[in-house]
Parts: sequence; C-alpha cells; structure tokens
Amino acid sequence: MSGTADKIAHFQAITGLQDADLCTEILSAHGWNLEQAISSITSTSDFDHINPPATSATDAGEPDRFEQLGFIDAEGAGSQGLAWRLITLPISIVSGSLGLVSGAVGLGLWVVGGVLSYSLSMIGLTNSVANGGSMSNPLVSVSTAASEAMDFVSRFESEYGDRHPNFFSEGFMDALQLSRREFKLLFVYLHSPDHPDTPAFCEGTLCSEVLSAFVNENFVAWGGSIRESEGFKMSNSLKASRFPFCAVVMAATNQRIALLQQVEGPKSPEEMLTLLQRVLEESAPVLVTARLDAEERRNSIRLREEQDAAYQAALEADQARECQKKEEEERLEREAAEAERKQKEEEEARERAAISAAEREAELIKLREQKSLSLGPEPEKGPDVTQVLVRLPNGERKGRRFHSTATIQSLYDFVDSSGTLEIGSYTLVTNFPRVLYGPDKLSLSLKEVGLHPQASLFVEMKS
Repeated sequence: MSGTADKIAHFQAITGLQDADLCTEILSAHGWNLEQAISSITSTSDFDHINPPATSATDAGEPDRFEQLGFIDAEGAGSQGLAWRLITLPISIVSGSLGLVSGAVGLGLWVVGGVLSYSLSMIGLTNSVANGGSMSNPLVSVSTAASEAMDFVSRFESEYGDRHPNFFSEGFMDALQLSRREFKLLFVYLHSPDHPDTPAFCEGTLCSEVLSAFVNENFVAWGGSIRESEGFKMSNSLKASRFPFCAVVMAATNQRIALLQQVEGPKSPEEMLTLLQRVLEESAPVLVTARLDAEERRNSIRLREEQDAAYQAALEADQARECQKKEEEERLEREAAEAERKQKEEEEARERAAISAAEREAELIKLREQKSLSLGPEPEKGPDVTQVLVRLPNGERKGRRFHSTATIQSLYDFVDSSGTLEIGSYTLVTNFPRVLYGPDKLSLSLKEVGLHPQASLFVEMKS
C-alpha cells in the first residue's frame, strides 16, 4: 500500500494534479506505470510549448470583460449551481480537431459578443463555479477521437443497454460544431469506469427514460471515458474533481466555449432534470437570438444570392445578345469575304485559263509553222514525185506533191500545218484497200507503203 501511496504522491508532485482519486484512476488506467502516466500528461504540454496559442487579454493579465461585469470573479471561485465560465480553446485544439486556420475562423460564430452580454444580463449571475481555468491540452486527431467516441458508445450500450442519451459518435469538437449548427447546448458526460458511483448513476439516472428523452430532445450529447485520450483531456480541461461528471457547454466567440453547468457526483433523475431544465430556460435567450440572427443572415444571403442571380442572368442575357450580334456580324463578314475570295479565285482561274489557252495557241501556231517549214518547198511534177490528196472530216480536200521518199510523218505534218485539226487527234486512212497509217508507219516512205505515184487519204478522228 505504501508503494501505491508513494506513486500517487510522486505523480501529484510532478503533474501538479491534487485530486488523489483522479490521480489513482490515471495511474490505474496505465497499469500503475508511473512513467507512462506522467508521459500522458507531459507529452501534450510539450506540444503546447512548441505551438503556443495566441494570448488573449486575460492570458496577459488584463481582466476579462466578463470579469469586469462581475460574471467571473478574479480568483475564479464561485458558488455551486448554474454558472457561466469561459474556457479559451488553444489554437492547437481548433486547428487539430476541426481543421480551421487559427485566427481566421472563430469557434461558434453564432454567439457574438452582444448576444453573450444580453444572455448574461438575462441570467444575472455574479459568480462562477470553482476551479476556473482554460484548456491547455490539445485534443487528439479527428479519426482517433471518432474511434474513441464510437468505442465508448459501444461499451456503454453493452453494459447499460440501448436507452441512454444519444451520444454523438465523433470527437468533442465535432459534437460542439453540431450543437452550434443545430442551435442547441452540448451535454457532456465524462465516464469513470472504476468509480463506485458510476454504475448506479448510469443505470438509475443517465439511462432513465425521462432524462434520456429530455437530453435527446433538447441537447446534443457527447460522452467520453477518462481512460481514453480525449475523455481524459476533457476531464483536465473542465477540472473534473468528482465523478460521475456532467457538464453543459456551448460554443462562444474567440475560440472559447462557455461552461453553463457542471454536475459532480451522483444525482437522481429528478435532480438532473431540474438542473438541465433551469440551464435550458436561462440559456434560451442566447439560442433564440442566435437562431433569429442566423435566420436573418440566411435570408440576407439568400436575398443577395437571388439579386446576384438576377443580375447575373440579366448580364448573361445581355452578353448572349451581344455575342449573338457579334457572331451574326462575323458570319456576314465571313460570307462576304468568302464570296469575294471565290470571285477573285474565279477571275484568277479565268485569267490563268486565258493565258494558258493563249500559250497553247501560240505553241500550236509555232508548231504548225515548224511543221510547215519541215515540209520544205513543194516539188514540181516528175517521176519521183507523189500527188497526195487528203479529205478532211468537214469535206474539205487538201492536196500537195511530195517526193516519193518523203515519210508518212510528212503527210501528218502537212495536215497539222493547215491548222484545221488538233494535232494528234486523228489517223490517216486509205479506203481501198483500207489501211491505217498509224505510229508504226510514220517513218516509212510514201513509195514503201504503196502511195506512189498518187494517193487519196481521208482523216479518221480518234475516239
């Protein structure tokens, strides 16, 4: 026993925790391994030392404006019962649990300073509960926190059944966000499995039909075991000194949560119901005002969105008409340019055709002149001279004398030089007997092909 007491005393001296029962539970949760139990406390403190949160006016020693108004006294001491204690959340908790950028988005934007002042004046409190303070330990990551929350619900139901407050199966910060969105308070239950009063409280009070129904209707509920990381850190942050421990909190501005009620020790369902009804009634102005403000903001946003949508629609319609007009102008310009291009191409084609035709005609004239020159002068009649008569397709006859040694090509040159037929478009033929004087006979002489001393040929056009 003395060894256990020494470990507790050693643990208290190092961690600064004075509650012997809480220290006993922490050491028991770590198998009375002093080093592991101390590490679970100091490891989170080191993280905050490396990433210190931004200091507020209260952190810097200046009195908080709620203290100035008398809602929280300078020493943090107060009477039991309903209270309003502001707990500042470190940046590490907000950014680590919700993924928010520190300083950019405040937690619980729906509770502004004016609403807090109004609600506090309605409540009319002058003291807070004892052991005031702020969270200094960062919560675990969302995935781990959600896993711990689901494990807690599963173990709770296996021990006490299905009738209980509907504990949100994710981390504390996610539950706080849900309560903010639904404009409800957050009911927090910290479960101490080894405490002797825990079974009777859970079975008789927390799982009673009336209380669980009231909590489910009016609150967002979150529970955690102090054996687990997030539940243990929340017990430190909320300064839980006795178990069973319940609290009612709500989101506030400037990365804070507001502790409205904490209940320590066993309570009957009637006592819990009375406390919860009172905190719900006295917090109603905050929730109603926040809901109305949010509705007004939503209406303003919706109105702006509708106006923006109408303006955007009108702008898009104007842009569409302008675009259509521009497209029509561009189409007409393209059509005019295309018509002009085609006309220019046609004119250029006609010019090229005319030039080409003129060049061909010039070449033909030149070729005919060359063919005519190649014939030489027409010979006089004689024994070695052949008289040739060529009948053209139009009935016209062309006659000329050739030397008997002249070739069939000379006959073609003679017809070509007349300019009557297109060169290469015909064949010279004799009827009796029918002989075609084609390319194979062009080099033969008139005498060799039997056209001497005279011949009569006609032109047969090629198909």
